[in-house]
Amino acid sequence: MARREQPGGGASRHRIRLFDDPALRVPCEPVVTFDKSVRELVRSLHQVLRAGVGRAGLAAPQIGVPLRVVAFDVDGRSGHLVNPRLEASGRRVTADEACLSAPGLWFPVERSFSVVARGRDMHGRPQVIRAIGMLARVLQHEVDHLDGVLFTDHLAPQDRERFFAAFAELTEPGRAVSER
Repeated sequence: MARREQPGGGASRHRIRLFDDPALRVPCEPVVTFDKSVRELVRSLHQVLRAGVGRAGLAAPQIGVPLRVVAFDVDGRSGHLVNPRLEASGRRVTADEACLSAPGLWFPVERSFSVVARGRDMHGRPQVIRAIGMLARVLQHEVDHLDGVLFTDHLAPQDRERFFAAFAELTEPGRAVSER
């Protein structure tokens, strides 16, 4: 997920999968062994997040790894969760949201205002993150990716149509896509 106020850019050795990549629709496998490869994946996710300004969260499938791992960097809170589970509050709020897999396209999405996220760190130690506002939104967005759910699945039908028209324009041949 991206933050609106800062356009993205930058590069890393991992390319962010675009929104129309079928791999983004496949539910991810849980991490069962907390070894060096998991630590390297977490480092890679953070590297990709830091490679562009305004990046708030990233899920492993967005860089082509079908495992249940997310990273975030929101309002001074940076971290990751392996095999995250969310407990969402009943209070819902609507705010504009974007995705690094569809850079620059912002649409209103309703999500829970707060969540309790439970999972593991890259070493397998239990983690609990209590989040409100933007961090709660980012965690929900990234965990959706792990389940093969995209933020357009939460859009009203007319917004979904506008998104796909804008995405088609964004990805037309010969046009450079930023934030990749």
